[in-house]
Amino acid sequence: MQMKTKIAQYFSLVKFSHTVFAMPFALLGFFIAINDSHKNLDWQILIYIVLCMVFARNAAMAFNRYSDRVIDKNNPRTANREIPAGKIGKNQALVFTIINSILFLICSSLINFTAFFLSPVALLIILTYSYTKRFTFLSHLILGLGLSIAPAGAYIAVQETISPVILMLSGVVLLWTAGFDILYSLQDEDFDRKNNLFSIPAKYGRVKALFISAFIHVACSALLICFNIAMNANFLMWSATAIFLILLTYQHLIVKKDDISRVNIAFGTLNGIASVIFATLSIFSLYYTA
Repeated sequence: MQMKTKIAQYFSLVKFSHTVFAMPFALLGFFIAINDSHKNLDWQILIYIVLCMVFARNAAMAFNRYSDRVIDKNNPRTANREIPAGKIGKNQALVFTIINSILFLICSSLINFTAFFLSPVALLIILTYSYTKRFTFLSHLILGLGLSIAPAGAYIAVQETISPVILMLSGVVLLWTAGFDILYSLQDEDFDRKNNLFSIPAKYGRVKALFISAFIHVACSALLICFNIAMNANFLMWSATAIFLILLTYQHLIVKKDDISRVNIAFGTLNGIASVIFATLSIFSLYYTA
């Protein structure tokens, strides 16, 4: 029972459920690469990609919690997180980060040389994000950059190269993530400002932050439409895009300047659903024949 509790605490530490944000786009990148190369489905590579995603995200989240342990302790909203609450020690979180980072590098080496060569760069981006809030309000874009690696990395795992179309998809993920992270950070606007932490809400205030988030998501929507055109999308992919954009719009309708009580629904639920539906229908569209 104690072991199950500890495992549950580690799952909570890394917010394993939030893997739903990037994982579907990694799978989409994989299947686009398969489709482009006309190769047969390689289950071994697919498994390595999934493992890389899990290990990379575990490392990133654990290190984020480790680096933010003092900030989290002082913030009433996050004081009950695993490290400040004493459920997981700071050294345990650091060891967990190192183990997952090593496993990520090992899995990358089993894919191909290009993936392995670029894996330290990916690791550097997702780990250093944890410190960006200390010196730049553009930290939202750095987080987006970290998640945008998912489809590009999966494509490289198959093709050992990159394509303009997959870069467009990565750009969509970057802008989508940055936009919803701004909404999420509205919860800490006052705390960030008082503690000299950088975020768009802390720098510009709630009203302007909502506008900036919406503007970024408009850019995301435009790039997503361009991605569809470049993919010569059929009705399934366009349907996936329409659902994604509706859910993207809806989160801006429920998070308001005078009421951010539903921000967690916008952040977690809506974006998770949008990611899964978009990726699933888009993958099916690659194999659809009228």
